Amino acid sequence: MPSIPVRLRRPTDGDGYSLNQLVASCPPLDTNSVYCNLLQCADFADTAIAAEDLQGRLVGFISGYCPPARPDTLFVWQVAVDSSLRGQGLALRMLLALTARVAAERGVRYLETTISPDNAASQALFRRAFASLGAEFETRTLFSRAVHFAGRHADEVLYRAGPFAAPALEEQLKEIA
Repeated sequence: MPSIPVRLRRPTDGDGYSLNQLVASCPPLDTNSVYCNLLQCADFADTAIAAEDLQGRLVGFISGYCPPARPDTLFVWQVAVDSSLRGQGLALRMLLALTARVAAERGVRYLETTISPDNAASQALFRRAFASLGAEFETRTLFSRAVHFAGRHADEVLYRAGPFAAPALEEQLKEIA
């Protein structure tokens, strides 16, 4: 599969509004306020990645953070890809590049996310990433429809993978260098 002509980079606060618009165009992602997206781009830039096309338009974004109680873990909050670029491997490329960068800079050895049971695309994305990283994974319901969402949102199942295999991360770092 040919590489999509995009540039992967750390986000800046100038990406906040564009991120808000990108997420709004990517149902079923939950939208946040522009202010929240500005904070994601400014305060969490080290654990996020932006993809821009040749015209400088934001076409992909992954937000994440390292939970204070688990600093060896990157928790991926959202993955958004413009509809014109879906199905071309951009999400996987961004996810692997982000994981490799955060592992190199912060010593992260585990990757986590939550996915609702009906989101087959996200499940497939993370399973491919875990396989590329040579990491085993486990799942469990983290937030339940009944207990946490008053029946108004599907369960959120935690996917936790790791520890990463060092050779797999080194290959990812070569790809983004």
